[in-house]
Amino acid sequence: MIKTNQTVVREFLLMGFGDLQELKILIFVILLVFYIMALTANSIVVILVIVSKNLHSPMYVFLSQLSLSEILFTSNIQPIMLWLSLVGGGKIPITGCLLNFCLISVCGITQCLLLIALSFDRYVAVCKPLHYTLIMTSRLQLQIVALCWSMGFTLSFVLYAFLDRLEFCGPHIINHFYCDVPPVLELSCSDISSAKLVTSMLSIPLVLCPFMFIVGTYVFIFNTILKMTSSIRRQKAFSTCSSHLIVACLYFGSLGTVYIFSPKSSPSNSNKYLSLVYVFVTPIFNPLIYSLRNQDIRGAIIKYIHIFCKW
Repeated sequence: MIKTNQTVVREFLLMGFGDLQELKILIFVILLVFYIMALTANSIVVILVIVSKNLHSPMYVFLSQLSLSEILFTSNIQPIMLWLSLVGGGKIPITGCLLNFCLISVCGITQCLLLIALSFDRYVAVCKPLHYTLIMTSRLQLQIVALCWSMGFTLSFVLYAFLDRLEFCGPHIINHFYCDVPPVLELSCSDISSAKLVTSMLSIPLVLCPFMFIVGTYVFIFNTILKMTSSIRRQKAFSTCSSHLIVACLYFGSLGTVYIFSPKSSPSNSNKYLSLVYVFVTPIFNPLIYSLRNQDIRGAIIKYIHIFCKW
C-alpha cells in the first residue's frame, strides 16, 4: 500500500456519549452510581473470602478472583467513561489506547478461564464428593488461579503485539467509550489481516469453547443432582450450581453478542450500546447472584454487619 502524503495519526478521539451531550449530567450520575455499586459489591466478596475462614474453600477462592478481575475490568473502563460523559469526547494516545484494551482483555480472558475453573470445582464437588478434598487441594487452587491470570496476560500481550504493528494515517475518531479492537482495526491504513486473524483465533475459542465446556459440565452436574435422595442436599447443590450457570450465561451471552454474533453490517452505535451489558450489568449482577443465592456468603455478611453495629 502506498502511503505517500498521508499524515501519521498519533492519537484517537473517543466519542463516548457525544451524541447524548444534552444528558451528560444524568449519564455521569448513572455511570458513577453503577461504578460505585460494582466496586462495592465485588470488593465485599473479595474481603469476605479473605477474612472469613469458612469461605476459604476452592469455590470461594475462585469467586474472589472473579470479583477481583471484575474490579480491575471496571476500573479500566468506567473512569474513562465518566470523563468522556462530561467532556463529550476526548483524545487518547494510540499506545495508551492499545494498552487500555490490553488490560481490559487480560481481565476478560481471566474471567472466561475462572468460570471454567468454577464449573470444574462444582463438577468435582457434586459428581465426585468423596474425592473432592483429594482433587481440589490448596496447591491445585493456586495453580489454577496462577494459570488463569498468566494466560490472561500472555494472550493479551500476543494481541497487543499484533495491534502495535498497525499504522494509522486517516480518520482518528472512535465511536465508542473505550478502545475496542473492531473500531480500532477499521481506522488502520496498514494490512490488518494478521490482527484480524489473531483476534478471531483468540475471541471465538475463548467465548465458545469455555461456554460449551461449562454447559457440558453442568449437564453431568444436574443429572447427578436429580439422582440425589436427600431433598435438602439436592436443593443446596442446585442453588449453588444454578448461580454459577446464570453468571456464565450472562457473561458469555453478552460477550458473544458483541464480538461473535453481532452482524458485521450493524451500525457502530449498536455495538457500543450492546457492550454496556457486560461493562455494567455483569460486574454488578455477578456478586449479587453469589451473595443473594449463597447461604455462606449471606451468613458472613450478616455476621460482620452485626460486628460492625456493635462498634
